[in-house]
Amino acid sequence: MVPNWLHELSIAALLMGAACAATILVDVIRHPQRMAIMNVVWPITALFGTLITVWGYFTYGRLSAREAPDAETPFPVMVAKGASHCGSGCTLGDMVAEWLVFFVPTVATWLGWHSLFEERIFAIWIADYVFAFAIGMAFQYFTIKPMRNLSVGQGLLQALKADVLSLTAWQVGMYGFMGMASLWLFRRIIGRELETDAVEFWFMMQIAMICGFVTSYPVNWWLIRRGIKEAM
Repeated sequence: MVPNWLHELSIAALLMGAACAATILVDVIRHPQRMAIMNVVWPITALFGTLITVWGYFTYGRLSAREAPDAETPFPVMVAKGASHCGSGCTLGDMVAEWLVFFVPTVATWLGWHSLFEERIFAIWIADYVFAFAIGMAFQYFTIKPMRNLSVGQGLLQALKADVLSLTAWQVGMYGFMGMASLWLFRRIIGRELETDAVEFWFMMQIAMICGFVTSYPVNWWLIRRGIKEAM
């Protein structure tokens, strides 16, 4: 049985994420970002980054508002924004995939559960990656294409180069934590399966996304330094 303190902590963490996302959403509506996709990235990132994301937005994100004067953003902050840009696509993709498999369980079977994997979580991770990749590519495409004035084909190619390594690094961190939480913490220690419709699942996912940010940060540093990914 899930301890009461963990259940209550999970609810509090999710409410905090929702409140932080709403706070930023209201502000970006009033003060849109120069790079339009960041109007989506900041609120989504706040779902798991909570108060740290709110601090980052009002300290550095507001520097990129359309009406703000030009200001230099420190490189480490540019990298953090780049990682968050990737992570927001991963977050949306993972949310869609997790609920899809929950409501349509046969999707996990199609992706190898029973035939390739004994554990359903591995099949779900394939769905996570596919959806995260598709949404992440869209985020990159609509960032890179207009900034570099590229054709559709060139924009897709550059989006692919910018997104694959960053997204994969993010998913590695997310998978690592969720695997530990699902297969060890909940199954062995708590004695209960971690299911998508439980608030504890999404609290674990919040932490997993932070782990994804950590594993993708050095990759984004390299990508931006090499000019493969746009600085933000």
